[in-house]
Amino acid sequence: METGQIAGVYAEVSGFPTPVSAHVKVEELPEYRVYSVTADWSQSDLVRGSRLHYSQQWTLIADTNNHKTVRTVLPPGPFTPVSGELLRAFSPIRGLKAIVRESGNQQLLEIWDCHGLRKCLNLTALNIHGRVYDDAQFGSLSWSECEDKLLYVAEKSRNSSAGGESACREDRNVYCEDWGEALTSKSVPVVCVVDLHSGVVDVLQGVPEDVSPGQALWAPDYQSVFFVGWYHEPFRLGLKFCSNRSSSLFVLDMEGRCERLSGANLSVSCPRLSPDGSTLIFLQGRVFGPHHQCLSLQQLDLKSRKTSALIDVLNRPQAGEFAGVYETLSPCCWSADSQRVVFSSACRNWKDLFVVDRKSKKVLSLSDTPSLASESFLPPPPLPPPLSHLHQEQKTDVEDLSAASRDCGSWKLLTIQRDLMVVCCSSPNTPPTLRVGFLPEKSEAMTWQTLQQPAMTFDFSWTSLDIKPPPEEDNTQYPGLDFGSVLVKPSRPFCDSRIPLVVFIHGGPHSQFPAEWNSTTAGLVKLGCAVLMVNYRGSTGFGQDSILSLIGNIGSQDVKDVQRGVLAALWSDETLDPKRVAVIGGSHGGFLCCHLVGQYPDFYKACAARNPVINAATLLGTSDIVDWRYTSAGFQFSYDSVPTAEVLAALLQKSPITHAVQIKAAVLLMLGGKDRRVSPHQGLELYKVLKTRASPVRLLWFPEDGHSLSRVDTQADCFVNTALWLQQHL
Repeated sequence: METGQIAGVYAEVSGFPTPVSAHVKVEELPEYRVYSVTADWSQSDLVRGSRLHYSQQWTLIADTNNHKTVRTVLPPGPFTPVSGELLRAFSPIRGLKAIVRESGNQQLLEIWDCHGLRKCLNLTALNIHGRVYDDAQFGSLSWSECEDKLLYVAEKSRNSSAGGESACREDRNVYCEDWGEALTSKSVPVVCVVDLHSGVVDVLQGVPEDVSPGQALWAPDYQSVFFVGWYHEPFRLGLKFCSNRSSSLFVLDMEGRCERLSGANLSVSCPRLSPDGSTLIFLQGRVFGPHHQCLSLQQLDLKSRKTSALIDVLNRPQAGEFAGVYETLSPCCWSADSQRVVFSSACRNWKDLFVVDRKSKKVLSLSDTPSLASESFLPPPPLPPPLSHLHQEQKTDVEDLSAASRDCGSWKLLTIQRDLMVVCCSSPNTPPTLRVGFLPEKSEAMTWQTLQQPAMTFDFSWTSLDIKPPPEEDNTQYPGLDFGSVLVKPSRPFCDSRIPLVVFIHGGPHSQFPAEWNSTTAGLVKLGCAVLMVNYRGSTGFGQDSILSLIGNIGSQDVKDVQRGVLAALWSDETLDPKRVAVIGGSHGGFLCCHLVGQYPDFYKACAARNPVINAATLLGTSDIVDWRYTSAGFQFSYDSVPTAEVLAALLQKSPITHAVQIKAAVLLMLGGKDRRVSPHQGLELYKVLKTRASPVRLLWFPEDGHSLSRVDTQADCFVNTALWLQQHL
């Protein structure tokens, strides 16, 4: 295909809107109960090179006597463009809408009611604080019950320091720490309260000096606030994708009295207050160690101040069962009676929807996924001839979990209000859809109703594979672990020849590729490739033991798992071409890409890596998550850690650079010039090694992008160049 055709394919698969949040408003009428569901959508626009945001509303009519049965769904309203909104919150009684909006260089706080704009404050002009935080890590916007105050988090004003103009001139070049990748503008957050009657904004005092507050919400008495405080001494570490940062849950009253509510030396996040105001739930995990992990769900009784575990960390879940909590909680996740909590979480190769009962502590799935039947391949069929020289003596246990029994691959909770859940569903061949359903009572069956059908369903077939490593690749400290993968391919190949295979590896490493819509995967499959997404040991959704098994084993266990997953796919599907295999991935996925083409130089024909770790030893002093660099190699981290010869040697030994001279595959590198997590000089290091050996290599440099390469134009450029690179070298 030509460049224009490939760009057209990417425009199609990346242009589907995704619901990102939702709100439910309930109105009681004499004979009916009316539910107004407003969903906020995000959609990439390649022409503008930006993401569009808009909202759409549905009206559901239910009987008053049987309000969990929807009689009628009215046609949805028109799409309403949303411009410049950073934060939005609805008041609890009258449904007033508060919006923090970006307008030019100004940040405005707007209050809207049914008659239009009711009040507008220019927060920038007031100059009480810096920019309002709108990120998922710190940001919040919370109404008081009397609806006359709002709570939010902002950057501390730098004009408030003592000493006047001379002090400002003296300090203007002093280094200011930030919170790392994607949070470079965040340094010293403060909790702010605005009085909507007087228009006065106050910065709450009493937060401990070694704590950075965020995720603030009102306490039931509305005379105090809860917040999560991250400890930033002796220095800040990157927060993005890191649930292992030392933090605590605090309560702060209006007089400046602050009390810690959670235990010491823990990591907490996502405080959510029950509708009856009696209980606060939050997620809790370990400090340091894996950058992301299986978390426990804690419940704090606000009367007795006693905390207990609602869901514990799961070390070794059984296949087909709930696997633990790995995702953040939705802003609204409580049942109306305050007795159940609804949440989404990774579960092996899927992302599923669950509910936990506070009394029984039993966790149930709410998706319409039936029990997954397994088909075993024991022993696997003979290796295809091109693979016969690779691991011929080894056997792999493979279970094929057919996708035919699943209506949707993965589920994500957007909100639950008055027991009406709004969820986003998708699968590898179906773009995101919007569904609603009432939380059932114990004896009731779960019923879902689709509000927004997908624009189309693609003619792809997809399969989930569970893979058990052979004995020689088992982890002696955590034996018996398995892992998974998701294989997506065209239902009707373009020709009679076998299908080229692209191995797509997730980053993290403690993250997951669930069976959900992925525009990169869909685009490559539409271009005629099969795509295998491997969830190697260390991925989320397989229990804490799986995550811990990777510590100290990067560059070996994960590499072997991906290779084992590829061999399993080739063994189980004869339509795949073992002579045309390529590998792509970003961050730790890029790290594994470069390992694979170095450790298996005759197996892979092409590689496309985004911001890969190439030399972990040289990365040690430049990454915003230096703790993970020590941990990944099996060393204990402390703030006063100084690199030793042993540490540097171990990091180097685990790095792809040690295999670079063996690389035969064509390598495409895509680097973000503003990457704080993995310095772009990592990719440059490999580029220079390959250039000196006249190996086929190409480097794309995106000067304004960071680690995720998330700008719309960057993503399109990366896809087109990757597809052209694979087309050329496969």
